[in-house]
Amino acid sequence: MLRSIRATLVMLHECVKMSFSNILGNRVRSFLTVLGILIGVAAVIALITTVNGFSGSLSSSFSAMGAGTLTVTVSGSDLKSGLNAGDLAELTQLEAVDGVTPSVALSARVSRGGSYKTNVSVSGKNGYYFRQNEDAVTRGRALNFTDEDNMTAVCVISPDMVEEFFYGVDPIGETLYVDGIPFLVVGLMDADSDTSIAGMMNGSPDILIPYTTAMKMNNTNVVTQFTVYLAPGTDSESASSAIEAALDAMFSYEEDCYEIMSMSSIEDTMESMLGMVSALLAGIASIALVVGGIGIMNMMLTTVTERTTEIGLKKALGAIPWQIQVQFLIESFLLSVIGGALGILLGLGLSLALSRVMGTSFMISTSAIALGAGFSAAVGILFGWAPARKASKLNPIDALRSM
Repeated sequence: MLRSIRATLVMLHECVKMSFSNILGNRVRSFLTVLGILIGVAAVIALITTVNGFSGSLSSSFSAMGAGTLTVTVSGSDLKSGLNAGDLAELTQLEAVDGVTPSVALSARVSRGGSYKTNVSVSGKNGYYFRQNEDAVTRGRALNFTDEDNMTAVCVISPDMVEEFFYGVDPIGETLYVDGIPFLVVGLMDADSDTSIAGMMNGSPDILIPYTTAMKMNNTNVVTQFTVYLAPGTDSESASSAIEAALDAMFSYEEDCYEIMSMSSIEDTMESMLGMVSALLAGIASIALVVGGIGIMNMMLTTVTERTTEIGLKKALGAIPWQIQVQFLIESFLLSVIGGALGILLGLGLSLALSRVMGTSFMISTSAIALGAGFSAAVGILFGWAPARKASKLNPIDALRSM
C-alpha cells in the first residue's frame, strides 16, 4: 500500500517537472495561452474589488450623514393634510425620540437695495435643529426657540447670499427682504451644513428662518416633512415602529398618509444595486476566462498532436491511460493557475490605481480572489480534459507509426 502511494507521488512529481519543461520549451505559445486567463482573472478581481471599495466608501458616508435620524414625509389624508405643533410635540414625547426638526420649504424673491434674486431656496427650521447641528452657523447666532415661538423675522444666510447681496459688507445685523418681508440677518451658515436625508433630497437652502415664520409665509399651519432624531442607543427599526404607531393614530389609521425613510434603508437599496452591478460586471469579465480556456484547449490539442510519438513510447513501456491523462491535465492546470496568479496580482494593482483615481477606499475582496483563483483552476481542468482524454486513448501502435 505504502509502495503504491509512493510510486503515485513520484509519478505526479515527474509529471509536474515535465509539464514545466514543456511550458518553458514553448514560451511564446504558453504566454499567449496564459494571457487569456490573466486578463479574465484581472478583470474580475479589479471590477469586484473596485465596486466593493466604492460600496464601502458610500456606506461610511451614509452612516455619517444619517446616523440616528429618520425622515418623515407626510402626504396626508382627506381629513388631515399634515402635522400641527401639537402633533410634533406628541412625537417628541415618545421614548425613542430625542427631538423633532420640522422642515418647511419655500421659494422666495429675495432683495436688498437695488439687487434681487428669484427662486431662492428658503427653509424653516426650529431651535432643536441648531442644537443638533452646532457647526451649522459659522458666524453670528443660530435661530432659537424664542424666534420660533414669536415667529420672529430673523434669518441665517448662506455664503452665496453673502456674495450676492453683501459683497464687502458685514451682513450680521443687516436687513434682507424675503418676499417683501424685512428679515434681520443674525448668522451665517456653513454651505454644507444640512447632511440629513431631507437635505440630500431638497438640496442645501440659501436662507434659514424659523419654521413657524415659514409656515405663516406659506399660509399653512401644518408641517409635511420633518426629521426625527433618535434617543441615544435606540434602534432605528424599533423607533420607526413606535413613530408609525403614533402617526397611524394621528391619521385615523388611514393608509398611505406618510412615508418614513432611514439612511439604513437607502444604504441597503444602494448596496443591493451595487451587488447586482458587481455580479453583472463579473459575469461579463468571466467571458474572457472562457476565451482563455478555449485557448488552453487549443494549445493542449496541438501539444497532443506534436507529442504523439512520446505518448506511444510511454504506452509501449507500460504507461496506463490514466497516467497519460493526468500528465496532460497537470500541464493544462498549471497553465491556468499561472495565468490566475498573475491575473490576481494585476487585478489588485488595477483596483488600487482605480481607487486612488476615484478617491474611494481600497478593500481587498477575499471572495473576488477566491472566485478568480477557483475559476482559473476550473477552466484549466475543464478545458484540459478533452485533450488529456484524447492523449490517453491513443493507440500505441498508431502513435509509434508516426515516428
